Amino acid sequence: MDFTFTEEQQAAAEAARAVFAGVSPDEVPSPSLVPGAVADDFDRTLWTRLADADLLSLLLAPAYGGSGLDAIALCLVLRESAKVLARVPLLESSAAAVTVQAYGSEEARTDLLTRAGRGEVVLSVAAHGRTGHDPAELAVTAQRDADGAWVLDGVQTAVPWAYNADYIVVPATAVAGDAGLTEAQHSAMAPVGTDNVLLALVPRVHEGVVLAEQISTAGERLAELRLDSARIAARDVIDADGAWEGLRELLTTGTCALALGLGEGVLTMTGEYTGKREQFGHPIASFQAVAVQAADRYIDLRAMEATLWQAAWRISSGATGALPSAGDVAVAKIWASEGVRRVVQTAQHLHGGFGADVDYPLHRYHAWAKHLELSLGPAAAHEESLGDLLAAHPLG
Repeated sequence: MDFTFTEEQQAAAEAARAVFAGVSPDEVPSPSLVPGAVADDFDRTLWTRLADADLLSLLLAPAYGGSGLDAIALCLVLRESAKVLARVPLLESSAAAVTVQAYGSEEARTDLLTRAGRGEVVLSVAAHGRTGHDPAELAVTAQRDADGAWVLDGVQTAVPWAYNADYIVVPATAVAGDAGLTEAQHSAMAPVGTDNVLLALVPRVHEGVVLAEQISTAGERLAELRLDSARIAARDVIDADGAWEGLRELLTTGTCALALGLGEGVLTMTGEYTGKREQFGHPIASFQAVAVQAADRYIDLRAMEATLWQAAWRISSGATGALPSAGDVAVAKIWASEGVRRVVQTAQHLHGGFGADVDYPLHRYHAWAKHLELSLGPAAAHEESLGDLLAAHPLG
């Protein structure tokens, strides 16, 4: 295992820093100042700048106008984006696009990938299930009809950027009772993967698709996605084994990268404040109690960083280990969820009342941190998953 970044990965991070240098957290809409969503859309100007810098096509192959890089490069860019609270669906759209590239039909790849890399098509993923606590693939069922299309029914909650995405990737479980199929038609169908999990590319505007507004802790507009006999053509459905697992692991690892970047931004902000704020004639950063708390949070960030790169390296390289890559992803999310919560709580404490001032950006970071902590499962959920993996793969 070598955590030295390649020249291409470092170039992606440098390009990201250049793009995000123009984003001010002070200008990010505050969830404390509006009763509903902070905005109806994501930052389209920043989205265009990301496309112009080729950062929306990082993971795509050159055939689709991409750079052919890996999850590590994406996480480096996501880390920079979270430092300034960039309001763009970079993680969701990138993860969905690379999944279509790896597992989708030729028609879907041709239709979507080049345009997604240019920012002309926005993709999102429904990954939180019916309640946010149950497996997303169990929240929606899929049946084939006589024409080979898939009919989807179910509910997914907290879908990010759903109102602004062109397509939402929805995991679903294939169920028996294919509607209207004769025995000959059924036998002629391509078999579903052994895990019976599909990924459907569902258009935002489509018969049988209904969105209901939800608001995240960060004030962003999410959606409850309801599917009522939504019919999706076979070309827009991925039924390969491992597709959903790979997408979920990439989303989770990317969320860890966002948590790390946000935590680093908060600790930097806290260091600057405590270095200037004086009590008894001295900067409070010189007080032992303040220095010890800041040092503890620095250790949290370094642990978050080490586990993030371990997970990103596993899913990028396909390297084997004592546990499947899902184990490394679970460890990274445990550290990310717990670590980012501790970082923002300590920052609020060390800032005193100033940290709650809505004219100061720290409260925005706190709201975003809570969303990232719970997104795709809190630490406790991933501890359970890690326990299941350890039980199934005894070490030694």
